[in-house]
Amino acid sequence: MIMVQTGQASLPSATPVRRRATTRRRAGLAGYLFVSGYAILLLVFGIFPTVYAFFLALTNDRGQFTGLNQFIKVAGDYRFAPAFLNISLYLVMWLVSLVVLTVLVAVVLRSRMRPRLSAIFRFLYYLPGALAGVASVLVWLFMLDPSVSPVSWFLQSLGFTNFAEVLSPGDLPVIFVLIAFWTGAGGWIVVMYGALNNIPDEVLEAARMDGAGPWKSAWHIQIPMIRKWIAYMAILAFAAGTQLFVEPQMLQTASLGRLSPTWSPNQLAYVYAFQHGDFNGAAAISIFLLALGLICAGLLVTRSDLFKVDES
Repeated sequence: MIMVQTGQASLPSATPVRRRATTRRRAGLAGYLFVSGYAILLLVFGIFPTVYAFFLALTNDRGQFTGLNQFIKVAGDYRFAPAFLNISLYLVMWLVSLVVLTVLVAVVLRSRMRPRLSAIFRFLYYLPGALAGVASVLVWLFMLDPSVSPVSWFLQSLGFTNFAEVLSPGDLPVIFVLIAFWTGAGGWIVVMYGALNNIPDEVLEAARMDGAGPWKSAWHIQIPMIRKWIAYMAILAFAAGTQLFVEPQMLQTASLGRLSPTWSPNQLAYVYAFQHGDFNGAAAISIFLLALGLICAGLLVTRSDLFKVDES
């Protein structure tokens, strides 16, 4: 009788186990379905084009394998080195200004302002990012023309009397940094503010009890604790910066050809592909940009422990 009761009691216990296993399988299937859309898009618009670019860069226009000849050809072009020097200077200025100013503004909004006032400023900072790239360039074309700009007095005080003087080659990196910061920094300020909100209040309170003021707390506690977010921002900003094309192309058109049509590597690749009909050379330039981005991203990831899992 005891054995029968034990057997009867054990039968219902198997049902919850099966239900839990079924729930786990369904959850796993839902996860795969959830990421499948991104995986398909990554393959179609990321992996396959990259593989095809490698194929083009290693062959000629007849499909014959040429090894590194395409890379040697574009690297020997007299426009190649200036284009990469221009983009390097722009990237240094852009990343330094982005990291320093966005983190500084986020810390001030988080620590020194009331929540409602901080929300207003964050919304205002984010607004320029709603403009598309071409629209933002058009706005800046208007702002940089001393004859129509609402800040023409400021431009004239700097010695600029006409649009051509503003677009001098030496000032172009600064102009592109201003455009990029105006359109992209607001979104990153919001992200950095959210990262700062994840810092436990107990940690900041303990720092205050130890005598740390707002700036010491920011430098020694808040910024180190959002280091991964800063590295994430720098990686994406670097990747976007290497693809600079719309801004110099629009300014080159607006200046009636005063600017170089190959100021950035992307412009040089465009000239190779659509003016010279040399898609193999354009693919080689794109591979150079890909290698540059991967190297710098790898350095940032390893230095910041971006993918390190914190063990509790």
